[in-house]
Amino acid sequence: MSLETQLKSNKTKILHVVACALIDRDGRILLAERPKGRSMEGLWEFPGGKIEEGETPEKALIRELNEELGIDTSENCLAPFTFASHSYEEFHLLMPLYICRKWKGQIIGKEEQNLKWVKPNNLADYQMPPADVPLVAMLRDFL
Repeated sequence: MSLETQLKSNKTKILHVVACALIDRDGRILLAERPKGRSMEGLWEFPGGKIEEGETPEKALIRELNEELGIDTSENCLAPFTFASHSYEEFHLLMPLYICRKWKGQIIGKEEQNLKWVKPNNLADYQMPPADVPLVAMLRDFL
């Protein structure tokens, strides 16, 4: 088998998503519980979602925060922090994580998801998707 054939047969679907650690004035981070009926329901995660074709991660995150939480922010309020790279059974997830401390509007769960403000030292108390777990220690140490 040629190298080219091997490479084509080893292709993994890459899923590009983006997430945000929204931090309030008290230094707490917002977590959202995945709603019933969705994959990984009941797990807690950082708000965000899929990057659509033609979108930058920042534009996707601004759109997702508005759709999910009803808030508006701008690119200059999003600080790139780190990223997650994790293989699930059906795909490989690549997820940049941004930090945001400034937004407009009242945060509400527009997708009927539960929301919780959590102190960095307590993030590990919440069950999260595997890709999010390594981000917890980084956030805790940074904040």
